[in-house]
Amino acid sequence: MNIGITGASGFVGKNLSAYLSSNKDFSVTAIDRHSEDFCQVMTGNLNAVVHLAGKAHDLKNVSSPEEYYESNYELTRRIYDAFLKSNAHTFIFLSSVKAAADKVDGLLTEDITPNPETPYGKSKLLAEQYIQSQNLPAGKRYFILRPCIIHGPGNKGNINLLYSFVKKGVPYPLAGFNNERSFLGVKNLTFIIGQLITRNDIEGGIYNIADDMALSTNQLVDEISRTLNLKPKKWKLNPRLIRTLAKVGDILHLPLTTERLDKLTENYLVSNKKIKQAINKEWPLTTLEGLEITVNHLLRVSSTD
Repeated sequence: MNIGITGASGFVGKNLSAYLSSNKDFSVTAIDRHSEDFCQVMTGNLNAVVHLAGKAHDLKNVSSPEEYYESNYELTRRIYDAFLKSNAHTFIFLSSVKAAADKVDGLLTEDITPNPETPYGKSKLLAEQYIQSQNLPAGKRYFILRPCIIHGPGNKGNINLLYSFVKKGVPYPLAGFNNERSFLGVKNLTFIIGQLITRNDIEGGIYNIADDMALSTNQLVDEISRTLNLKPKKWKLNPRLIRTLAKVGDILHLPLTTERLDKLTENYLVSNKKIKQAINKEWPLTTLEGLEITVNHLLRVSSTD
């Protein structure tokens, strides 16, 4: 099977390309979104298209809504239109849970009425709605995947920030916040995509993607410390003081902003029941196994710097 991937040079793209290429039944074609002839590539000998390219969430809030609209909606529209004209049978779009909700009260399921508040979430939802609105030719199907926070080798998210705190021996200052968040190891995501590509018994549609176990940020610090054989260091500073400092960060574009603080301390629980029932297989890695792989990769990278 020949699988076309947009965003093949990105974090998820590199991991997915490596996963698929390790199987002799797959060949991978990188689709360059900046190329004028990407439509010709799409109409070639592809069996499936995995659309990963787009603009990631900017935690510093310096990107314009137009940038998100162009990268996440317009690009998806062009790629999907090309897919509809191609011989490929499966289209997989990597959206985000943020297309559904920026904040979650309870457990996020696919039944929620989407109400994103940020340009990032709105642009992802527009792309989802475009895919759903088009007539789907016989023999074709689409999957819209809404992953929660993804981590793994090559990721540059908040787990990296926590790793830096622990590795340098700096006490984690947000221990006064209690929360639970869902996470997703990139190896589990690549496994899921592989299943969707190769199997014909899985119905297309929207699926939340998450690991089985939720973690608090305090637990993350504990697990990172354990993997590094270090004693966890945590400070329970006044949450009100921290929120005030984050608002200052919003104005001065400092590392700690309200959005980054929310990412580290808010509750955001994602149900993976629908996708697990559809695939009917256990994920390759548990939440803690995936986290250990991420931390060990960060350790190897930091030791070579």
